[in-house]
Amino acid sequence: MAKRLFWLTLIFALPALAADEPQLWGYGVKGCDEYLAAWQTRDSGSEFIRYQDWFTGLVSGLSLATGQDVIQGVEIPAAMRRIQLACDEMPKQDFFNASMSLIRLLSMLK
Repeated sequence: MAKRLFWLTLIFALPALAADEPQLWGYGVKGCDEYLAAWQTRDSGSEFIRYQDWFTGLVSGLSLATGQDVIQGVEIPAAMRRIQLACDEMPKQDFFNASMSLIRLLSMLK
């Protein structure tokens, strides 16, 4: 239990730490506008696959850290579609926050 609390505290402290120095790398820092462009070419482009790979890494890491399925059995294609809808609604946010909004909605993570 203490280990889970440590990881949860660390995960949710990252945005506060990021105020001074960015702690997030990879496709999570890209804007929703860039994800939406990749979404449009998802059947033919490798750029979309990079977003999907980044998201599955995030989900895997959080699931391992918390000991729970943080997307509650939702299939990855459906999750990517939901992130696309979130990005449509808020195109100025980044891919990380769009992803975390979905994860928070589906799991007990706050």
